[in-house]
Amino acid sequence: MAADNVIWYNLATEKQRLTVRKKIMDTKDYKGKRVLITGHTGFKGSWLSEILLTAGAEVHGFALEPETKPALFSQLRLARRVASHSIGDIRDAKALLDAVSRVRPEFIFHLAAQPLVRRSYREPAETFAANVMGTVNLLDACRQLSLPCSIVCITTDKCYENDNSGRPFRETDPMGGSDPYSASKGACEIAIASYRRSFFSAPDSPVRVASARAGNVIGGGDWSEDRIVPDAMRAFLKGKPLVVRNRHATRPWQHVLEPLSGYLALALVLDRPECRSAFNFGPSPATVRTVDALAKRLAVHFPNAVVEHHADPSAPAEARLLQLDSTKAAVVLGWKPRWDFARTVDETAAWYSAVARGESPRAVTDAQIERFFA
Repeated sequence: MAADNVIWYNLATEKQRLTVRKKIMDTKDYKGKRVLITGHTGFKGSWLSEILLTAGAEVHGFALEPETKPALFSQLRLARRVASHSIGDIRDAKALLDAVSRVRPEFIFHLAAQPLVRRSYREPAETFAANVMGTVNLLDACRQLSLPCSIVCITTDKCYENDNSGRPFRETDPMGGSDPYSASKGACEIAIASYRRSFFSAPDSPVRVASARAGNVIGGGDWSEDRIVPDAMRAFLKGKPLVVRNRHATRPWQHVLEPLSGYLALALVLDRPECRSAFNFGPSPATVRTVDALAKRLAVHFPNAVVEHHADPSAPAEARLLQLDSTKAAVVLGWKPRWDFARTVDETAAWYSAVARGESPRAVTDAQIERFFA
């Protein structure tokens, strides 16, 4: 991390930093804690549920049914392993209020969302409703109940107004977004900040809220549509070529465990008022790679894998350059990426390869969690 990037953010004294850093990421800090995860049936939600279960947390979930077949949630058999598994829509304010009231969580990780850029072009109203009003419904439920709780709302790096300059975005940069997904996430961040300032601003507020922004997350068990890794795995495992539509686009690729470790670290320090704000959790700038580089690294792990490039002129526009400045997370939380680009891709490919050979998805997932946090 360049020195000039460290200078701009100087929130805490060294003593304060060290006090906060003592709390980072021993997952055992969640042992016995009641945790509610919205979106627990999704890719990131399933990984987060597994981490917390291995840590001994009492995990509750509220989400739609898994959208994909296979789905990591089903592969890990999480429905029978979490303390409660509620199927519901975050756009349903009453159902969400009832879930929070019933669980009375000490921690909430809000991951439920419509997460796909290209789908947002097909379903713009649904995207805004889920991403903005779904988040508002959660925060309003917590406002009404006023239960002591630390909340981390997960958005995205695409919440920023992107000028394609390639400059890493800082948490203080303007919100924006031209496509419906990105715009909805920018609006979501504004709503989070509004609730925090309007209702949860007192230092002794029982409800403590922060937001987290991560880059393009990859890892085993992602079977979503319109994502490069699931597309590659579906192709390679069937002996078909992977067709890449935007080979020169760069993304801040990171293993799913990287931002999840950040979310978990952040939630543990929200008793400190200065930590109740937005945080970036992105990979090192040195690990930013093109879609083409990612596809080729994945292909190395599968015999006879083929990568083809076919630009689609009719495809909806996507941001070309995206990078995050995670200095704030480094300074305040002591968080930093653990796996470089090669390790990230290799661990991801290894997960799919092992499961395709018949190994237990849960055993493979738990082994990667152990390696990462060790």
